[in-house]
Amino acid sequence: MPAITVEQIAAAGVVGAGGAGFPTHVKFSAQADTVLLNAAECEPLFHKDKEILRAHADEVLAGLAAGMALVGARRAIVGIKEKYTEVIGLLRPKLPSGVEIAPLADAYPAGDEFVLVYDCLGRVIPPGGLPLHVGAVVTNVETALNLAWAGRRPVTEKYISIAGAVAHPATLRVPVGITLAECVAAAGGPTVARPNYIVGGVMMGRLEENHGALVDKTTGGVIVLDDGHTVVRRRRRDWSQIVRIGRSACDQCSFCTELCPRYLLGHPIEPHRAMRSLEFNLVGEANVVGTAFCCECNLCSMYSCPEDLDPKDVCAQNKARLAAEGRRYENPPFNPRRPELHMSNRRAPMSRLMQKLGLTQFRNEGPMRDALVETGRVGIALKQHIGAACEAVVAVGDRVVKGQSVGRRPESNGKPALGAPVHASIDGVVRAIENGIIWIEK
Repeated sequence: MPAITVEQIAAAGVVGAGGAGFPTHVKFSAQADTVLLNAAECEPLFHKDKEILRAHADEVLAGLAAGMALVGARRAIVGIKEKYTEVIGLLRPKLPSGVEIAPLADAYPAGDEFVLVYDCLGRVIPPGGLPLHVGAVVTNVETALNLAWAGRRPVTEKYISIAGAVAHPATLRVPVGITLAECVAAAGGPTVARPNYIVGGVMMGRLEENHGALVDKTTGGVIVLDDGHTVVRRRRRDWSQIVRIGRSACDQCSFCTELCPRYLLGHPIEPHRAMRSLEFNLVGEANVVGTAFCCECNLCSMYSCPEDLDPKDVCAQNKARLAAEGRRYENPPFNPRRPELHMSNRRAPMSRLMQKLGLTQFRNEGPMRDALVETGRVGIALKQHIGAACEAVVAVGDRVVKGQSVGRRPESNGKPALGAPVHASIDGVVRAIENGIIWIEK
């Protein structure tokens, strides 16, 4: 395969396919000694990354090798759960030079990049830092696949998991801009009368009331759940309920802190102290300011707390307030010895997590359907990434073809702003451009 350039990655609109959508060309413009392929996929009921590796191992590994070349790394590690023995067996004979596999425990949140870097390299990213600060670049499976394809085609398709209360849980290949409802229908439709969509996973995802919402480059999947499911009910709590219940019931047991992945990595975050801010004005207290380092994995709320309170939402609210006030934790304390003392025996096993979340009733599978799900209409959002929204380069009435650029990065000080272009995902005609979305119909 010809060498992939940073310019090709940028032109193809590749962004992080499993998170906030950080532009991949920026990440691979850096220098690092190791590239980590994040194949942990620790959201319950999701199987997309494993299925992509099974179906497209050669391309994913080619993308990984291309990433190594770009950052000057001599080593790459595939972090994948050790229970996926079939996929590991498939990968081993295909591994390029310098690439190895790190079998991971079946625990949550194995896919958090701070945890992954520690598990694979034994390095601890400092509070507020990035993997680059310890010589690593982390990319997920689908991003590596898109990186491998960057020289030939832009990102116009997405792999997503559809699971939970659906007739046929599956990993689907869909055009960017299709609706969530169409994806659920392609998986056989809901099996409950009042379906709710949890987009992005039951732990870190959101409850999406609009089933006509669009798939973008970062959409990982949809879990369908009934109205009465505990995950749905908890997502529907508003801030006043969270505060009222937390004030009355938190007994400062500190389980949320003792199992917090970032606390275990030595970061200055203690969710149980943040819970005190519900009752007292403690925003100036160091351990409340430390909530700026919360990764919002939701383990404290959905697993650790024996009272079913919401330390994560309290941390997130404090985090937002601190950011709005411009308050930063200067020179935060850091205990790099904590992980070696506690990390190994304070993992949250996936089996227990799924039982507590009431997910064991669903089929824990998601076989790949590689045939593209067809649609007659897509909405291409001009912002599907971290950075500035794209500027439309088409007009209503224009005929476009799949792969054609329809939105480009704006310029800032004479240079393209942080972001990534967007492309038509079907052949068709631009019918409307409104509210930051380009609507294309066949």
